[in-house]
Amino acid sequence: MAVKLRLMRMGKKKQPTYRIVAADSRSPRDGRFIEVVGTYAPRSEPSAVSVDKDKALAWLTKGAQPTETVRKLLVISGAWDEFAATRPAKPARARDRSKKAPAKKAPAKKAPAKASVAAAKKAAATATAAPTGAATAPASE
Repeated sequence: MAVKLRLMRMGKKKQPTYRIVAADSRSPRDGRFIEVVGTYAPRSEPSAVSVDKDKALAWLTKGAQPTETVRKLLVISGAWDEFAATRPAKPARARDRSKKAPAKKAPAKKAPAKASVAAAKKAAATATAAPTGAATAPASE
């Protein structure tokens, strides 16, 4: 099951507040979720973000993928920095240059379709004309 950390819309019409939840990626946006990780109120001045860092870190270490917005909120709350510090750094992949890609072949040039049809008609006409002349020769004996 692919778990995502994402926003779940709450609140009245035109007055959204959001819960940051851990949910199965296949479930609907405001549907079933596994656990509430925090809240986000974008309409307050300044925007209010509260994240339970322990829950967020637990889900991130289990492999939950945050959406772009939730990742920004985790950066604001400081939970993302803690997660990045505990995560082992990925080694840089070395590019293997020993295997070269095969060279692309130039496409073969084709004769125009009209010219090839005309050439085929001429060849057919000359092929049928030669045997008819030989076949019409009278047998003298």
